[in-house]
Amino acid sequence: MARIDFHSNVHDKLEYACRLTRKIWSATAAGQPVRNIVMVGEQVDLQKLDALLWTFSALDFLPHCFIDDEAAAETPIVLTEDFYSPSLATLPHADVMIHLGMRMPQDVPALAARFPRIVEVVTVNEAERLAGRERYKAYRDLGHELHNFDQSKTQ
Repeated sequence: MARIDFHSNVHDKLEYACRLTRKIWSATAAGQPVRNIVMVGEQVDLQKLDALLWTFSALDFLPHCFIDDEAAAETPIVLTEDFYSPSLATLPHADVMIHLGMRMPQDVPALAARFPRIVEVVTVNEAERLAGRERYKAYRDLGHELHNFDQSKTQ
């Protein structure tokens, strides 16, 4: 079973994704086991996230690219809009998936088998909150280990 973390009540999901990615990547640099990250979301958000990952911190470098980039297999942070992109099979890394979208994965067991840790980022937007609740229920009904991190008091 995968560990699934819900980060709820997030005000700015792209800024939050940058900070979360930096935290996961920093743990890798500090001697923790390698953490390779696949970020899934809508294409328009991923385009904005791509630009933001380059500029949000003057001190941190977060090596990333889109899944169809020729360097994806060697890049620790990969962006994709498709949970089941055929290109995912060519990636040697799949430690953490960060989901920024609202869609429920169609084949959760296959996704959980590929990613031992899944992070769901849920904003304060009502439609995203409702979609997040549905994903939470679906994961719970499948027996996954769920954790919720309420960001309403930390942002």
